Amino acid sequence: MILPIVAYGDPVLRKVAVDIDPSYPDLQKLITNMRETMYNASGVGLAAPQIGKSIRLFLIDASPFAEDKDLSNEDRETLKTFNKVFINAKILEEEGDEWAFNEGCLSIPDVREDVFRQPKITIAYFDEKFEKHTEILEGLAARVFQHEYDHIEGILFTDKLSSLKKRIIKKKLENISKGKIRIDYRMRFPNLKKGK
Repeated sequence: MILPIVAYGDPVLRKVAVDIDPSYPDLQKLITNMRETMYNASGVGLAAPQIGKSIRLFLIDASPFAEDKDLSNEDRETLKTFNKVFINAKILEEEGDEWAFNEGCLSIPDVREDVFRQPKITIAYFDEKFEKHTEILEGLAARVFQHEYDHIEGILFTDKLSSLKKRIIKKKLENISKGKIRIDYRMRFPNLKKGK
């Protein structure tokens, strides 16, 4: 089932999400619905807060980036199969000099800005079978993970922008929260008056 994606301005996007355990109700169904929602919106990642659930769960399918000819063959091979569920994820270590990449977000449509992130991270998480993993991610895989991880920490990519950039996009963000935007996927707007 395709779920509405929560728009910028909804308080759920600002909460630090809580851990879940294998008894979380209808977890597999939720993961299936989130995957369907992500693909319907042409996203490469989707976090539970983006569908209104403040739990530490997100999905990534970075395979669309594997088409990028500017990436190394090694990066493209990694991204081709980078399709995972992350539950109760933690970043254990971040390494390297920060680098810029143009990011966007399904909860903040039509806003794209360069964000600086570190290129190498060590992570721990549970998969959808609640098996524990510890991995090292680099490059674009690390970046997509960091973006989705921020969602379960109550952080949006716009928080990482300079004061000037924030002022420039302020009106756009206000319009998104009011539903004054054209999108081709289902969204839930926090500041949309009932009956309008």
